[in-house]
Amino acid sequence: MTAALRVEDYRALLSAALPRAQDADTVHPTVNTLFTPDSHRLALEPDTTVVQGGRGVGKTFWFRSLLDPLLREVAAQEYRIDRLRELEVAAGYGAALVPDRYPGSAELRSLVDSGANPYELWTTVLLVALGHRDLAAVGSWKDKIAWVRDHPGDRDRTIAAADRRAQAEGKVCLVLFDALEHLHLDRRQADRLVAGILQLALELRLSTRNIRCKIFIRPDMFDGALLHFPDASKLTSNAASLKWTPANLYGLFFHYLGNDRAPLAADFRSMRPGWDETTAGRHVPPASLLGDEEVQSEAFTALAGSYMGANFRKGYTYTWLPNHLMDGAEQVSPRSFLDALSKAVEETIAQYAGHEYAIHHEGIRRGVQSASRTRVGEIREDLPWVQTAIEPLNGQQVPIEEDLVVSLWGESGLTAALQAEAESTAAEEDVRTGPRHADRYPGLIEELIDLGVMRRRKDGRIDLPDVYRIAFSIGRKGGVPKVKT
Repeated sequence: MTAALRVEDYRALLSAALPRAQDADTVHPTVNTLFTPDSHRLALEPDTTVVQGGRGVGKTFWFRSLLDPLLREVAAQEYRIDRLRELEVAAGYGAALVPDRYPGSAELRSLVDSGANPYELWTTVLLVALGHRDLAAVGSWKDKIAWVRDHPGDRDRTIAAADRRAQAEGKVCLVLFDALEHLHLDRRQADRLVAGILQLALELRLSTRNIRCKIFIRPDMFDGALLHFPDASKLTSNAASLKWTPANLYGLFFHYLGNDRAPLAADFRSMRPGWDETTAGRHVPPASLLGDEEVQSEAFTALAGSYMGANFRKGYTYTWLPNHLMDGAEQVSPRSFLDALSKAVEETIAQYAGHEYAIHHEGIRRGVQSASRTRVGEIREDLPWVQTAIEPLNGQQVPIEEDLVVSLWGESGLTAALQAEAESTAAEEDVRTGPRHADRYPGLIEELIDLGVMRRRKDGRIDLPDVYRIAFSIGRKGGVPKVKT
């Protein structure tokens, strides 16, 4: 074991290893960045059809990893899922523009707006993925869908033959769906399209042994699709959720530090024995750095010190960071976690270069503020009605009595504002999911709790987790300061 790195070395390694921008559409998984948290094993099982997760938890990461034979092999080895080696994988939909495999977003909207049936559309995509020869000669997706509609018997024979072939070869044909929020600007149409995917996926589970779909989806979109395809609930028995524990998050962090291409990464690995190079160029942290919180805390303390200030009363750095990034369901997205750390290092270098540790505690606070702005921006895009519901609470402090929340909503005319917002977006053909209980405030609170934006304390008062509270300009006595606008 070598001596600890100097503070300057740590900062250089942190700056190089932590990703600058955590954008799922532009960051592609590699052997070095592939991280396999134990809680994600079920999501990769071929028979797991629905994989739920919010923004930044790894849906697109795993979608792209499963499409890559080398990354599938690494995952098969580390998760001990031999069936991952037996997959024939195709993309049924994703953010990448691959018009020969599936319609792009613009063409997809044109198809749906002209009356295409979502189930028939996705069945056509499936047949293309299975290599249907006659469809290859048909030009446009509109014509392909019409061909499939006119040849139901050929459709069934193609699927049955592909199932038999896969079984004889010991293979599983897996069709992946991701980026479902880009299916259609009109959320009602997007829900219908998702329902069509779920209908096809359920049919394949019931009628074939070796053809499967895997659908990476936000929980609110899965709930919306249930309105159009109630039988989709049958898929929940084998569904998975992409969860991250604090130990998983710190394991990811140390994985990044040990897998950077800079020479300092090798120095970091040499400080603690047990790193394993299972694949050329990819280093797996020792089990203690992946799952032992005491060891992780010791390692993080060497980077950021023990406390968020002068002493323990300000909080311990190791627990403080994830605790202040948790949503109401006590979940932290790795994107928020890494963004906060990247900002913390940036602030430390700019403002506290003489600090004794590589990361200053004030940098961590500002990192949480930055992550809060990003998270609120994401929910504004996904569910704009949430901002409308929270705005009447601006300037208040949490925890707050539920009666006061209801009173503030009533005084602000929230129900009318939500209804007007829904009518306005509908007129613009850019509909997003509105609340189920716009006119029933206790139900609206429960809906916000389900989304993780609010949580209820044991004494009944309503709280907002810091990852939302800070950027929404709601105070907490002694808490992280609100973002100044």
